[in-house]
Amino acid sequence: MLRRLAFAFALAFAAPALAVELGDDGLHKPAWLRETFKDLSDDLAEATAEGKRLLIVFEQRGCIYCTEMHEKVFTDPAIDQLIRDHYFVVQMNLFGDVEVTDFDGTSLSGKEMAMRWGVMFTPTLIFLPETVGDAMSAPDAAVAMMPGAFGTVTTEALLIWVRDKGYESGENFQKFVAERMATGG
Repeated sequence: MLRRLAFAFALAFAAPALAVELGDDGLHKPAWLRETFKDLSDDLAEATAEGKRLLIVFEQRGCIYCTEMHEKVFTDPAIDQLIRDHYFVVQMNLFGDVEVTDFDGTSLSGKEMAMRWGVMFTPTLIFLPETVGDAMSAPDAAVAMMPGAFGTVTTEALLIWVRDKGYESGENFQKFVAERMATGG
């Protein structure tokens, strides 16, 4: 009996120290995530008022790649700080029923919006500019999209590249990553 208790105790502390809680929808809920009414025009206005960039993250229940991002990538101190300082993050459920209102006024469930936007993978990160015309959809306005999970080096580079508006100068993101890796940045 004592051995079973010791084993159970060891398992309890074997979980990742930086594990992120799951919500009722089965999605990860880090502290920097924003709960909004999913009206993207309002979310963009709030992000801009805070001096941050709107970042939409699509996830799904049971996604092993989402778990990997939340437990190993987003918890990296540099990445966590970049997100907290520069991004207003709104989570979408790839199979969700919560209504989402796009910039062009189209209102659909999360799962219908994912189909409209062509989101096929989780996680998918959609980075928006500071201003979006009211006739545009989120993916048309996006300055960058990252479908799938990537490691800390690529994710940190993308957060920096978007923050610094590398897309405006025509700077190629892959070259940006390669240069950061070559210089140890």
